[in-house]
Amino acid sequence: MRLVFAGTPEPAVPSLRALIDSPRHDVVAVVTRPDAPAGRGRKLLRSPVGALADEHGIEVLTPEKAGAPEFLDRLRELAPDACPVVAYGALLPQRTLDIPRLGWVNLHFSLLPAWRGAAPVQAAIRAGDEITGASTFRIVKELDAGPVYGVVTEKIGATDTAGGLLERLSVSGARLLVSTMDGIEDGTVGAVEQPDDGLSYAPKVTVEDARVSFADPAVALDRRIRAVTPEPGAWAEFRGERFKLGPVTPTGENGLAPGELRAERKRVLAGTATQAVQLGEVQAQGKKRMAATDWARGTRIDRGERLS
Repeated sequence: MRLVFAGTPEPAVPSLRALIDSPRHDVVAVVTRPDAPAGRGRKLLRSPVGALADEHGIEVLTPEKAGAPEFLDRLRELAPDACPVVAYGALLPQRTLDIPRLGWVNLHFSLLPAWRGAAPVQAAIRAGDEITGASTFRIVKELDAGPVYGVVTEKIGATDTAGGLLERLSVSGARLLVSTMDGIEDGTVGAVEQPDDGLSYAPKVTVEDARVSFADPAVALDRRIRAVTPEPGAWAEFRGERFKLGPVTPTGENGLAPGELRAERKRVLAGTATQAVQLGEVQAQGKKRMAATDWARGTRIDRGERLS
């Protein structure tokens, strides 16, 4: 089947690689977000998906808008049968959706209709879901609302971060996407409308959303930190400055007020609304990321000082 793949970040790379490797499909072009400045020199860099396409000599299209006339003209010339999509990062207008004869097929990292939107993996961890997964569906105008072709499930571990879980889903989801494209080509896979119940949304997570409160119960604090690790990264304040936090471990111990710190020889504890948590890696303002015990050895923590 003749395909034009759309995607941008690293989690989309396994899917593109799987489709390139598939003997049944021909990826004739890739659509990705325009090159973006990165690093100290602000040098323009290709997206991870674009870089993989370059390695394989595949044409890369980087429209500013997915409905731009010149982009639509080129898409018509390419005449794809279908357009698989993984985390492309831009809305597709109806005139774009209408071009491939078999439509645009999205791989979304949740069990739809749960967690439609930009940050489904983060939302699932934050909510304490035990099971998540990935879904393939036909894109329609309404956000993540199209009929579903297939799903794959994944258990959420007690220590899973958003980054680690998304990495696993990107691999299992790639297999699902290839099998979905195979089934669409064969006519053996049908799309089923999403049910009305179980609908939830997962908007983009901002830096402000990643601020944590030690007035929350330890379980909620743990989930919120893991949900924003590694991006955008959890943080609180210490001595009036931003203090970044890696995942924590609930201890079952009490005796500290919310946010109150206690440095011991082999661990650093912080109080919550319920039980104390042991801090993992931390990063003080202007410092490198390090183990909390190393940070505490270089910082004199006064009795009663808190993270807030």
